[in-house]
Amino acid sequence: MTDQNELQTKLLELIELNNFSHPAWDEPIICRVEVDLPGWLSQLAGGNDWEVYGEDEDETCISFAMRQKNATKAAKIAPKNAEVTLYHNGYAVVDVEGKALFDGTLTSGTSNCAHLSYFHADSGEPITLN
Repeated sequence: MTDQNELQTKLLELIELNNFSHPAWDEPIICRVEVDLPGWLSQLAGGNDWEVYGEDEDETCISFAMRQKNATKAAKIAPKNAEVTLYHNGYAVVDVEGKALFDGTLTSGTSNCAHLSYFHADSGEPITLN
């Protein structure tokens, strides 16, 4: 019987915690992702001198068409083409020559070429995460 009373007490405590108001969590925030696209492609696909030559944006994402600028004429290597799609929810897809090299969440932990910043939507003040 004591175990059941303990469980009921713990359940009531949890319900109380869930009903507690967290006003700071109700504020809209903006997450800005800065990505060094040429650097990231160099990490994923190798090679250097990647450049953006096209861009397409819609409601959910922005896609960048990229290519290698100097695919060393001396080595007679054809330049590679790539498409990088960054979704507004933080997801990213990278295809090089039709092959998926990255398909996942873009965070600071997945690439040294990505930096995330958070801001209050109303005031624009930066938010520091611990």
